[in-house]
Amino acid sequence: MSTKAIHNAGHIRVHSILYGNEPERIVQTVAHLDRAADLAIAAGALESVTLVYGDSSGTPVLDDAAIAAIAARSPALRSVQNVFFGRNMGSARGHNTLIEHAQAAVDAGGLPVDAVLIMNPDVMLAPDALIELARPLQNPKAGMVEARQLPIEHPKEYSPATGETGWATTACALIPFRLLRELEGFDADSFFLYCDDVDYSWRTRLAGYSVIYQPSAAVFHDKRLGAGGQWQPTSSEQYYSAEAALMMAHKYSRPEIVERLLKGFGQSEIAHLKRAADTFEARRQAGTLPAPIDKGHKVSVFRGDHYTEHRFSL
Repeated sequence: MSTKAIHNAGHIRVHSILYGNEPERIVQTVAHLDRAADLAIAAGALESVTLVYGDSSGTPVLDDAAIAAIAARSPALRSVQNVFFGRNMGSARGHNTLIEHAQAAVDAGGLPVDAVLIMNPDVMLAPDALIELARPLQNPKAGMVEARQLPIEHPKEYSPATGETGWATTACALIPFRLLRELEGFDADSFFLYCDDVDYSWRTRLAGYSVIYQPSAAVFHDKRLGAGGQWQPTSSEQYYSAEAALMMAHKYSRPEIVERLLKGFGQSEIAHLKRAADTFEARRQAGTLPAPIDKGHKVSVFRGDHYTEHRFSL
C-alpha cells in the first residue's frame, strides 16, 4: 500500500450489473470486496460500503436466500441488495436505474451517498484497492478514478505524474455521486453495452473534471483469453462494439468516421457488422440519433479503433 496520506471518500455504494452470471463466481468476488472494504474502513479511507446488484437476467441470478447468505458472510459490507429488473437493460440503463435507486434511498432518509464504485461482477479487488481508488478524490476536480486491471492491463495512455487519461472503463471505477447526478448518468439511449463509459468519461472532461487512472489500485478482471493471450469477445460483444463505434463517431462530431465505418460495415461479410450499420441507418432515418457535441474536438480522440492514445498494443 502507498505511504501517501489516506483520503476518506465517505459512504460508497458498489453497483454491479448481472446477466446470467454464475452464483459461485459472484460469491468469490464479494469475498474480495468485503476484505477490501474491511481494510478501507479500518484505515479511514471509507465510512461504509453498500453493495447493490442490478439483475438484467431472465430469471434472478440470486434469490433472497442467496443475498442473505452473501450478506452474512460479508461483515464489512453495510448491506447487500439486489434489484431485479425483469428485462435486459444493458449496461448504461441498468446503472442509471441503480443510480436512481440510490437517490431514492437518500431521499427516503437513508445514508448519504458520496461515491459509487461501478464494477463488473467478475472483478476481484486487491485488499488495498478501495484505499487506493479513494486517494485521487481528495481533489474536488477528480471526476472518475479507474483501477488497473489484471491479467490484461488496459493499454490507454496516462500521465505518470497525475494519472490523467482520456477515458476510464467502468469495469472498476469510483465516481463521485454528485457528479453522476450532475451529468445525468450514462447515455442509455445511445449505448446499450459498450462505450457508455467512454462517452461518460468524455462528458466528465467536458464538464471540467479529470479522469484518473490509478495503477496502485489493482483488480483481477476475469477474461476469456485466446491462444495468443488476447481477449476473445463473443459475437454479441462484437456487435455492440460496432454499434457503439458508429454512435461515438456521430455523437462526437466525426461524420467522416461515421461514413467510413458505414461503408466498411456494409461491405463486410460479417453479419454483426452489417446489422450494426443497418441499425444506425434506421435510427438516422427515424431522427433518433443524439445531437452531436464536442464539435471542436476538445476531448474526443479517435485513433483507429481506439478512443485515446495507447501505450502499447494488445
